[in-house]
Amino acid sequence: MTTRQDATSLGHQAARSDVLDVAIRLGLVAYGVVHLLIAWLAFQLALGNNEGQASDQGAMHHLAGKPFGELLIWSIAIGMFFLVCWRLLEGAVGHRDEDEPKRWLLRAGSWGKAAVYAAVGLSALKVVLGSGSSGQGRSATAKLMDLPAGPWIVGLVGLGIAGYGANQIRRGLTEKYREHLSAEGKSGESGTAYLWLGKYGYVAKGVAICIVGGLFGYAAISHDPDKSGGLDQALRTVLQQPFGPFLLAVIALGLGCYGLFCLARARHLSK
Repeated sequence: MTTRQDATSLGHQAARSDVLDVAIRLGLVAYGVVHLLIAWLAFQLALGNNEGQASDQGAMHHLAGKPFGELLIWSIAIGMFFLVCWRLLEGAVGHRDEDEPKRWLLRAGSWGKAAVYAAVGLSALKVVLGSGSSGQGRSATAKLMDLPAGPWIVGLVGLGIAGYGANQIRRGLTEKYREHLSAEGKSGESGTAYLWLGKYGYVAKGVAICIVGGLFGYAAISHDPDKSGGLDQALRTVLQQPFGPFLLAVIALGLGCYGLFCLARARHLSK
């Protein structure tokens, strides 16, 4: 057996291990908690409270001021590390039953999800290590704008973000998320509730992410990096629209549903 075959075999063994199963469940719980906190901050924003940021880092700052907050943030960081390891492993040896083109597309998706989880984990580490304050230095978008073809790069980033958001909406509308739950998690009244949480949650999160992508696109067109922004700025953009507080409350409720679906998924994880 070659070294590559040895590595692949070890990867498959790790992918089927009980230890990884527990780690994934813990990571999903942490991810769900983060979304519930973001939903709470977004709802507060809809009610006129502008103090907190409705984002990953804003959620961490909110936790930091609570009893045992630092311990909880460390738990989230560790949970995200587990999810990153899972998706990297999945990207390396997973999706073997698929045909070659689709297999690599799915593996690229797994690596993309690893990057999303890593970003949340880094937000947690920045806050708990005391380096997560905002407003320091130039933004990443501004630095990208300084590069050759910088606006084009920012525009492509925006397209990628919007594409990810559109895919979340698609998964919600087509109920593709059902595959994340075991048969038990999709049966009975509780299963029906979990599926409704997933549908609403995926669509709402997708809409919010599409707005983030739109902000990057607008920044690229206007050559103004200050027009771009993360989830918090996207939600504040919603707030400025007609019926903004109502629309923001609807999105906040959806983000909360996504968080609850993550908790349901942790309990009824599909093998």
